Amino acid sequence: MDPFENAKKMIGKVSKEMGLGEKGANLLLSHTQISKAELKVGGKSFPAWRIIHSNALGPGKGGIRYHPDVSEGEVKALSFWMSLKNSLVGLPYGGAKGGIKLNPKELSEEELEEVSRAFVRAFHEKIGQDKDIPAPDVYTTPQIMAWMLDEFEKIKGRKEPGMITGKPLALGGIPLREPATARGGFIVLKELLADKGVKTAETTVAVQGFGNAGSFIAEMCQKDGFKVVAVSDSKGGIHNKEGLDIERLMKVKKEKGAVKAYGGEELSNEQLLELEVDVLVLAALENVVTDENADKVRARYILELANGPVTPEADEVLFGKGIIVIPDILASAGGVAVSYMEWVQNRVGHFFEDSIMEERLDRIMKNGFERVNSKTKEKKVDMRTAAYIVAIERILEAEKLRGNPK
Repeated sequence: MDPFENAKKMIGKVSKEMGLGEKGANLLLSHTQISKAELKVGGKSFPAWRIIHSNALGPGKGGIRYHPDVSEGEVKALSFWMSLKNSLVGLPYGGAKGGIKLNPKELSEEELEEVSRAFVRAFHEKIGQDKDIPAPDVYTTPQIMAWMLDEFEKIKGRKEPGMITGKPLALGGIPLREPATARGGFIVLKELLADKGVKTAETTVAVQGFGNAGSFIAEMCQKDGFKVVAVSDSKGGIHNKEGLDIERLMKVKKEKGAVKAYGGEELSNEQLLELEVDVLVLAALENVVTDENADKVRARYILELANGPVTPEADEVLFGKGIIVIPDILASAGGVAVSYMEWVQNRVGHFFEDSIMEERLDRIMKNGFERVNSKTKEKKVDMRTAAYIVAIERILEAEKLRGNPK
């Protein structure tokens, strides 16, 4: 299914709550700029996209993913969600996203560098610190951002580190960026549990997706007293009701390439979703909880660190069961919040201390949670609907002030 169909369904649902009208809904479902190219590398051709959903609040902002399933519909949906995410937490950005349809595991480092540079050659007129600022996403790294920055600056004949974020430290990146998505999700999870009167000690957690965000949040949870009982990656998962040693697990994953090498009770990604735990963290890909398996989910709370892991149909089922979902546009906003700080530093040439950035991230995420939580209680709706309402109100206010829609 086209991922953008899920976005359309949510706009339809929220339109009724907000009384948006046809013009408002159509404005939200339109994209400011859709750019596509065919990247020619080593005798192969790779479709690539850079799409801006909205720039009403500022320049586009969003990552670039390298994945064999990338499609125009997916990039459109992801750029839409970035508009909402940036609006929700009060950043001066619109939403954008990029993608290349390829499997990076099948390319050499030289080919990966060349395709990254080819992306910039194709889209350099569309991106820049005042136009659209890319960042890492699925299967892209600080090194890839470095190649892209270098290619951009060679083409433009000037230094412009603020044109891309998620860079290595030596090129203007910041230490907080790597764990930022997980850290932001952890902050809002703690806020929700505190609001519900749940003590973190012995609270059980299962994490689907033991990549960057998943491994970091598992580590944060364990250090704070949560009991992480199951994790999985693309090759399967492991479960131990007494709790896993996340530090050892991260070493095993790095050395062996799979969490199953840790040993113990194995389980599939599908089985992990059905575990009876307090918190289920979804940090893999989209559409993993659907109307076909939502009724089997037994977690009390779901934290969406991935983009769109729960479908609109599944949302209805989960809400009916009393399961609270912290939506992706709030839960995973820590990454773009820290990217914002990197962008600011690059633009003004001033570097902030880590403690200042950590405090700023904490405040951004808590403020975002409070806005969503208040709207949830006011409207008596699920957290995703509340988050959409909060984000859309700010976008439409900006559009109205600009004279749109007429």
